[in-house]
Amino acid sequence: MPEPLKSDELYACCDPGLFTFTTTDDIPEMAGTIGQERALSAIDFGLELDSKGFNIFVLGENGTGKTTTIRSLLAKKAAAEPVPTDWCYVYNFEDADIPLAIAMEPGTAVVFHREMEELIKVLKIEIPKIFESKEYEKQRLVLLEGFQQKQKAMFSGLEEEAQAKGFSIRKAVSGLMIVPVKKSSEPLTEEEYEALDANTKSKIDDIGRELQERLNDVVREVRENEKVVKKALAQLERDAALSVVGHLLEDLKNKYSTHERITSYLAAMTEDILLHLDDFKPQEEQAPQMPFGRMQRQEPTFTRYAVNVLVNNKDASGAPFIFESNPTYLNLFGRLEYKFQYGVAVTDFSMIRAGALHKANGGYLVLNALDLLRNMMSYDTLKRALRNREIRIEDVWEQYRLVSTTTLRPEAIPLNVKIILIGNPNLYYMLYSLDEEYRELFKVKADFDSRMMKDNETINKYAAFVASTCRKAGLMPFDRSGVSKIVEYGSRLAEHQLKLSSRFSDIADVMRESNYWAKKTGSEIVGDSHVEKALHEKVYRSNKIEERLQEMIVEGMIIVDTQGAKVGQINGLAVLGLGDYQFGKPSRITARTYIGKAGVINIDREIKMSGKIHDKAVLIISHFINSTFARKKQISFSASITFEQLYDMVEGDSASCAELYALLSSLADVPLKQYLAVTGSMDQNGDVQPIGGINEKIEGFFDLCKARGLDGTQGIVMPRKNVRNLMVRKEVVDAVKEGKFTIYPVDRVEEGLEIFTGMPAGVMQEDGTFPEGTLYHLVERRLDEIAAALKDKKNDQKDNGKENNSNQEKD
Repeated sequence: MPEPLKSDELYACCDPGLFTFTTTDDIPEMAGTIGQERALSAIDFGLELDSKGFNIFVLGENGTGKTTTIRSLLAKKAAAEPVPTDWCYVYNFEDADIPLAIAMEPGTAVVFHREMEELIKVLKIEIPKIFESKEYEKQRLVLLEGFQQKQKAMFSGLEEEAQAKGFSIRKAVSGLMIVPVKKSSEPLTEEEYEALDANTKSKIDDIGRELQERLNDVVREVRENEKVVKKALAQLERDAALSVVGHLLEDLKNKYSTHERITSYLAAMTEDILLHLDDFKPQEEQAPQMPFGRMQRQEPTFTRYAVNVLVNNKDASGAPFIFESNPTYLNLFGRLEYKFQYGVAVTDFSMIRAGALHKANGGYLVLNALDLLRNMMSYDTLKRALRNREIRIEDVWEQYRLVSTTTLRPEAIPLNVKIILIGNPNLYYMLYSLDEEYRELFKVKADFDSRMMKDNETINKYAAFVASTCRKAGLMPFDRSGVSKIVEYGSRLAEHQLKLSSRFSDIADVMRESNYWAKKTGSEIVGDSHVEKALHEKVYRSNKIEERLQEMIVEGMIIVDTQGAKVGQINGLAVLGLGDYQFGKPSRITARTYIGKAGVINIDREIKMSGKIHDKAVLIISHFINSTFARKKQISFSASITFEQLYDMVEGDSASCAELYALLSSLADVPLKQYLAVTGSMDQNGDVQPIGGINEKIEGFFDLCKARGLDGTQGIVMPRKNVRNLMVRKEVVDAVKEGKFTIYPVDRVEEGLEIFTGMPAGVMQEDGTFPEGTLYHLVERRLDEIAAALKDKKNDQKDNGKENNSNQEKD
């Protein structure tokens, strides 16, 4: 029989004597991240490698410091890198639907924006001034008077000639026309014309036709002169405006002479201003079109001359690093905003807004992977942007409209950014397996571990973390005993005596709770008692379900025996998880064996309440029994096994040892001690394998035994390979130390059988049998009895068959 564990093997204490400080106020500020060398190396590699596709996915359990570490590393790296360019959008005078994107030196885009604003303000004042000036008006009058004089001379000569011939020039609906007149200068009426003789009428028609042709020639000449005058007036306006605009725009062109896109834009802008000089002139009030209302005067807009600064890095001191907490499509890739005018949604290039990718361009963008996938179209569009290395601002809802609408299509902006996704391991492996593009775009994996080795160096780093958290969160200092308890809690979270948990958010939460309880007692320093109080209260807030189940077991509503011995019945141990809390629950496992050839029947599997791993464990048990007792002869038996009073799915293999013991107890008709419980899985060779949740399982059975009264016989049988995982509560350690509770570690299933039955399991002899006085001998004898019974039954069936055949022949 194996030796039970000693109390000092159940819990790895942290000696406060390891520390040289009095309180954590004496510890200097912690630099860097603890216990994540692999992840830090991967992040450094991904940040330094500037190649397409080497974006980073940071994976790990919640609370391991992924986001904090990334924020700290990027702050240092980005500060040492150059500030990226500014970006702005300007009006495209050739195609208004495609605004032009212009890259500028950091901080100059907003200067260019202000310069253009000042320019338009000046032009709105100076251009009207030049048109109101005496010099301009004088030149304009000269052109107009010359035209009017020439026009007057042409019409006057023709008018005199027409009057001399008895005709006059009159205005009609169709224009100017020649009409015959009487001596009184009154037009000749139709009746008077018809009363004339034929010769007179013919003479009037000929003269009128000649004069009309002369009038038409004069009108054509006047119109040509009008065009010349208009062109001259336009040139006069252009020259006048250039006297104001020219030198202002020329100064800007000289300033940005090395920037080709800006100079070409300024040239196009100059031409547009000269083409739309009327917009700068004072607008006359429009007459109302409705008697009861007044039409609002439409003011000219100068928005097309503005500069929309998309990204302004004027105040930046290094490369940008952006943490986008809500990665919607619009927040990532920018948007086109709209405003409503007379019930119609309108937009222009000045309403283009930047997204996180624009702001992070030339630096780093950090996103939560799950949030990214939750937002429609964000993930696919991000991949497209990374693949094409450009950012496009598009109307995302255009594809869902029934009718296509005209909208802006801003020029794409080149993209140079390092994307860092943060998520859990399940999400990483799911994307890696299902998305081929993901593998090409996120080639760097930074895996944050949830545990780290426990040695003097990491223990002191833990103390430094406690000190750093106290300063950042404004907590009272911890003394050495308090830090020791925090270190021990780290081992409990890691479920390993030689490791510490790197889930520092959970550690920090316990520190805050400990600080609260220290304040409640009036202490100025947090000690071990305050940490223990915090851990106790943390469990108390969450263990209502555990207590209810414990009550039901104590009251007998759920049957779990902790006294005496029974055949084919054993106490197994399971772990129930409630999300924020998990605990151990004893379960009664029963087995029955009888004559037959069905083998082991898993009742839970038959009713589909058993998972695949548990089904596998039952098959391993069957094969172990066959390999142990059927090496030299065939065996047959039927057995059923189940978890009693279990109304949920059974999954896992940690009860396979318990199920084997129940089956062998039933076959050998040897009772099993009910004041013991067992946990552990087994392989086909009978070796006991480690399992998870060992601390919760031990504590769960201990609490039941404690509720019924500890008498020194109760205990647990567990895998020896799990001894290093033991970090049980102090009261369990004390009970073991006082001999009130026992924990047995085993390597083989035979060792556990001996503990439960009080008799050796037995070793197979050379003849293939097991020695008397052993459990296996009793099992073997029972299997022989079953085989003999099956053989007798078979012979009886043969005899009955022969007798029936002979009776038929006689008939």
